[in-house]
Amino acid sequence: MPYKPAKPCSYPGCPKLTYERYCPEHKKLMDAQYDARFRDRGVAEFYHSSEWKRKRQNYLIEHPFCVECWKKGKLTKASVVDHIIPIKQGGALLEDSNLQALCASCHGAKSIREGSRY
Repeated sequence: MPYKPAKPCSYPGCPKLTYERYCPEHKKLMDAQYDARFRDRGVAEFYHSSEWKRKRQNYLIEHPFCVECWKKGKLTKASVVDHIIPIKQGGALLEDSNLQALCASCHGAKSIREGSRY
């Protein structure tokens, strides 16, 4: 199945082509700006903790496919571990019952629906 063509990075003035919203260089920059400006300090510290990184890695090994794509009959590799009930709304931090494996596309769509990022 063919891939979508690469498009210019969304960062102003960046001519690099990418398959994501930003090129890898500007994705790091935009994520850091998001963490600094919008994310709760406690939540940011949690996502940078070794406990979360270990949990995320193990969860993706156990659940390698995106659950939303799976429901649609597609087999897509998961790259994000998402909290079903967001931490801001009192969701459990490390319980499997509050986690789901998603691809970047489905996670972005869920974040937009929740109004949590863009």
